[in-house]
Amino acid sequence: MKPHLKPFLEPGRLEAGCDEAGRGPLAGPVYAAAVILPPDFHHPLLNDSKQMSRKAREELRPVIEREALAWAVEAVSAREIDTLNILWASVTGMQRAVLRLSPAPEFLLVDGNKFRPFGPYGLKDYRTVVHGDATYASIAAASVLAKTYRDEFMQQIAREYPQYGWEHNMGYPTAEHIEAVRKFGYTPWHRKSFHVKELEPCLF
Repeated sequence: MKPHLKPFLEPGRLEAGCDEAGRGPLAGPVYAAAVILPPDFHHPLLNDSKQMSRKAREELRPVIEREALAWAVEAVSAREIDTLNILWASVTGMQRAVLRLSPAPEFLLVDGNKFRPFGPYGLKDYRTVVHGDATYASIAAASVLAKTYRDEFMQQIAREYPQYGWEHNMGYPTAEHIEAVRKFGYTPWHRKSFHVKELEPCLF
């Protein structure tokens, strides 16, 4: 079957795909990843992580980590999210991940429509791509790493606060999570800058 994801924007150039996971939850960090794939990388399971099953993501993660030329994952805390806002916290996480790549990429493919120059990367050194995780293999790979690492972390802290159901709602504002906040209040893992209509009477 012909791969539906593009392997690169420009052949012969070291390109890193960048994506994040966890912009919408009420609790937990946002995770960001950057991945440089070999130009001939292909795996039948690879897709936008949101379109993949949990089992498929977990199966693909070690394949990406083993076969990528370079990869990195970064977490940006709830407190940083409250300071920066979720958009720029996500961008900051992707930038941090890129700076950990070795070899350093020559060009960045970034999921979404917002980014900004940083470090050695200027306006001509990256391209934002709406639905990039369904377009480029490297962005899709980054989405898988960001999602699996975040889910793994949320399952860990769910043991500390079992009443919120984070092991399956991953901090998103589900009815279960919202009801738990009403009953038990907020935790240090919650994002204070996030306001949900159903929780308006609740104060931090």
